[in-house]
Amino acid sequence: MIFGNKGKPRFLDAVTGFEAAVRERDADRSQQYFQDMHRYFGEAAGTEFHQAGPRLAAVLDEVPPGPRATVAVIVGACVERGADASLCGPHVLAGLAGTLDGAREFCVRWAATGGGDFPDPEAEEPHEGLFDRVGPEAALAWLTLHQWEMAAVAMLNHAAVRTALDAGARAGLLQALRAVEEASGHDFKCLAYALLVLDDEPLVVLHRPTGTGYAMRMTGIGDNFQLHTLLADVLVGGGHLPGRAPSAEEAAVCRDQPGQVDTTGSFNLVTPSGDWVWNEGTPSDIPVVDGVRLLVLDPPPYERSRPAGRFFPHMRGDLVLERVLDEGEAGRLLTGCVAKDG
Repeated sequence: MIFGNKGKPRFLDAVTGFEAAVRERDADRSQQYFQDMHRYFGEAAGTEFHQAGPRLAAVLDEVPPGPRATVAVIVGACVERGADASLCGPHVLAGLAGTLDGAREFCVRWAATGGGDFPDPEAEEPHEGLFDRVGPEAALAWLTLHQWEMAAVAMLNHAAVRTALDAGARAGLLQALRAVEEASGHDFKCLAYALLVLDDEPLVVLHRPTGTGYAMRMTGIGDNFQLHTLLADVLVGGGHLPGRAPSAEEAAVCRDQPGQVDTTGSFNLVTPSGDWVWNEGTPSDIPVVDGVRLLVLDPPPYERSRPAGRFFPHMRGDLVLERVLDEGEAGRLLTGCVAKDG
């Protein structure tokens, strides 16, 4: 670690100065310490990130709207380096909620003032006349939403943050995000998928060819590619079903190890009504039947190769088998499931 002249960590010094300047509403000092945080971030040690993340999160709503999103990104980067997401998450998600409201207002005003292609939030220079056209608050919300997405996903990578977010708040964020996506045509897939992640979620899986069934529980699974590999690992690798079991490495990168490994699909994922559950979707696509998500496994119609891994590389995922359904229970459930050709 590189230290300043007095042997103190320079990034944390910058954070301390920034906190004080923000609370004293000193714009010049805030700007100076803001620049210092960027300058010294790369040389900071883990203990600095642990302290800085929660402290910066706590002053987020006092930071002016312009730099606020960038500070939120710094908080997210601190969390990725070990800061407590439980302490940072509520502040970042509150900022996200306000930004989504502002972005929705932006979409309304943009359409009401002539419409046209939406401004590129990541362009070097803002769209000419943007702030006059829709107002500064709405414009800033649109221009910074991608930064809030990054910061929020860093929080939502952690199960403690996801489980602390009540269902109503999560639904509100998703509804606001979908409204912005629909109105703007812009895709915020990472944020949407992070908000859709299920934790400690019961899942009943029926294997149509063998007539068997399994009560399972899933946590932190970002997409159905990841779920597919874990299903094959637990059920085929565990000796419950015939077929190709993923290697230990393929399964590990879908749980908590970095990287991706090539794999081949073992099943076709299907709803009880016979519709495909696309690998590109999320486990939230699996329908709830009598209070529990119910998934049917059919043989794959053709061999499908893909990389095994996690949609969210920093999110730990898992799927566990709780019990094997008895033959009668599995049979009754399968009786109500439709098999469609193709």
